[in-house]
Amino acid sequence: MVSKGDMAPDFEVLDHTGSKFRLSSERGKVVVLYFYPKAMTSGCTREGLRFNELLEEFEKLGARVYGISTDSVEDNRKFAELQGFRFRLLCDVGGSAARAYGVYKEGSGTAERVTFVIDEQGRVVEVLRNIRPAERHADEALRVVRELRGAK
Repeated sequence: MVSKGDMAPDFEVLDHTGSKFRLSSERGKVVVLYFYPKAMTSGCTREGLRFNELLEEFEKLGARVYGISTDSVEDNRKFAELQGFRFRLLCDVGGSAARAYGVYKEGSGTAERVTFVIDEQGRVVEVLRNIRPAERHADEALRVVRELRGAK
């Protein structure tokens, strides 16, 4: 698995609107990349809603939030619309990004729930895993971004 201090593996996928997204295009910005197992499930919904609630705080600190799963564009589009997410959901159909980050679960074809905070140079500054409940990923990621930015 990608560890703290590693360069974040680059990848290109479609987002929930069908637009291309390439991680390396975000260089110069702090990125919160959170892998989630499955759209429309209770834990993933709570996690996404919490990221949505905290989105302005991330943005004030210059951080971009992206959710990523192995779900299809259509499934993630429905998920984003139903929940009113104001950030992009990335569609890692086939799991190549999840494999590159070491979070792909072969048995289910989904990603583990793991959040990566990536600095402006593309280096992973924190890996958040095994955090319960799921929505705490957003709070912990915000804490890391605040520390990175020297904010309270």
